[in-house]
Amino acid sequence: MPNINTFLTFNDQAEQAARFYTSIFPNSKITRIAHYPDLGPHAPFKAGSVMTVEFTLDGRAFTALNGGPQFKFTQAFSISVVCDTQQQVDEYWNKFVAAGGTPVACGWITDHFGVSWQIDPKLLIDMINDPDRAKAAKAMAAMMTMVKIDSEQLKRAVGG
Repeated sequence: MPNINTFLTFNDQAEQAARFYTSIFPNSKITRIAHYPDLGPHAPFKAGSVMTVEFTLDGRAFTALNGGPQFKFTQAFSISVVCDTQQQVDEYWNKFVAAGGTPVACGWITDHFGVSWQIDPKLLIDMINDPDRAKAAKAMAAMMTMVKIDSEQLKRAVGG
């Protein structure tokens, strides 16, 4: 089987991002840091500077690359964090905000490196996929009014 992981390209903050992300999620660690070799006098990267950082977030593999300023993150890509409890949602959300993250809408937040995250309770995923389409629609409508997802507010909106 191939090894499939998420590859994130930063300007020059790969190591800082990996250290931040691994500090937030349990069962996370940096597994390897590679440095740029001397690529000659016209190379865009300084010899010895961080090239890639391999890390895991709750056991899932990621690689961060310092690729230069031409690379920008957009909301077309996000990392989804499905939480078992509202307490987890609050904890992760608050850590991103405290570090300078920007809340967006519907459980989305853009971190201070420009990466988009979705911090959602599993309850939301279950509710918007409810076989009772009326309940699913109520959950979806409630979610659309929220920035950070609130499980209790979702339950009240659906009537449960």
